[in-house]
Amino acid sequence: MRTRTRTYIGGQEAVSADDFVELALGTPIELWLGVEGESEEERAARLDAARDILAENPNLPDEVSRVAAEVIEAYAPELFNVVPLHRVPTARPRTRSGKGAAA
Repeated sequence: MRTRTRTYIGGQEAVSADDFVELALGTPIELWLGVEGESEEERAARLDAARDILAENPNLPDEVSRVAAEVIEAYAPELFNVVPLHRVPTARPRTRSGKGAAA
């Protein structure tokens, strides 16, 4: 039986990948990625808000990269469903000896 690993960020449990990203960033993921069907005005407002957050938190990109690297390192087998592959021998290409009959 496999036990579920619980991940907490700032005392709150991240139950999904979106929860994890939102808690790690401190902002909704939609702020950075947008939402389907947003208008140009909504997009402009979202990008303005994102720029303000980055101006107030210049280390945010580095912190997010660090957290992402830690998660990948800790959960790589589950994230990537890593399965060892067995090497299959391949046929060797034939070499010509030059001793054939000319056509």
